[in-house]
Amino acid sequence: MTVSLLGATEIRRLAAELDVTPTKKLGQNFVVDANTVRKIVHAAGVQPGERVVEIGPGLGSLTLAILEAGASVTAVEIDHRLAERLPQTAAERGVADGALTVVDADAMQISELPGDPTILVANLPYNVSVPVLLHFLETFPTLQRGVVMVQAEVAERLAAKPGSKIYGTPSVKAAWYGPWQLRGTVSRQVFWPVPNVDSLLVGFVRDAEPRGSEDERRRTFQIVDAAFNQRRKMLRQALSSIFGGSAAASAVLESAGVAPTARGEDLTVDDYHRIALVAPAPASPVSPDADTLAP
Repeated sequence: MTVSLLGATEIRRLAAELDVTPTKKLGQNFVVDANTVRKIVHAAGVQPGERVVEIGPGLGSLTLAILEAGASVTAVEIDHRLAERLPQTAAERGVADGALTVVDADAMQISELPGDPTILVANLPYNVSVPVLLHFLETFPTLQRGVVMVQAEVAERLAAKPGSKIYGTPSVKAAWYGPWQLRGTVSRQVFWPVPNVDSLLVGFVRDAEPRGSEDERRRTFQIVDAAFNQRRKMLRQALSSIFGGSAAASAVLESAGVAPTARGEDLTVDDYHRIALVAPAPASPVSPDADTLAP
């Protein structure tokens, strides 16, 4: 299958045809450089015959690069105009019938994916990137690896290690599923319109075995939220609201082998999991730290 990719001229023509103006609300910055989309596909290690899910395919530049590599694609697109046009674009550029499936839906609401994809590849807007990634990792256990292009600050937080200033809620929650690493830089100039932030590629590989049960994950994430909602406080104080006071929190932490005087940024995901295993159920739900929702 010979697939021809989109260039800047074709992308602008498609946008004009569909009366699509990239919007900040949807975080739309279309990639107009063929070498960049091929770089993303290469970083993800996409092989012929594999099934990829792409979130937010837009006008299809990255979609076509994935298809060019011989993979099949399930593309989830929230914009009805783009979702309707993408199959036609694919056919016009040489994509074989059946290689592309478009799902017209909000990625944050979707609970089923045709084809049981094993790879996630996407160019994600910074304002929804972390919630979307966590939703897909939680909802679709068939996803074994992936590479996404996101705002540089978001990528760095996802890949951050304990003890760093940027290590936070997204770092721990993403690590629940497996290790994350930065996979490359992306120039602002490959986007239309040119964004006012830098972008990076960041990738993950899911652990061979689940870290814990779904109940353990929920309890661990509640503890993570509480720890980083008051990240400057010692854990015995930050967790006091969910464990019934600082003395009770200290006892739980000591049982888990964690120093009560440590801070949230000092702990690995395994540390948080151990706390969840020895702790009573948190007294009340904890609102996710804003760090999970924003870059």
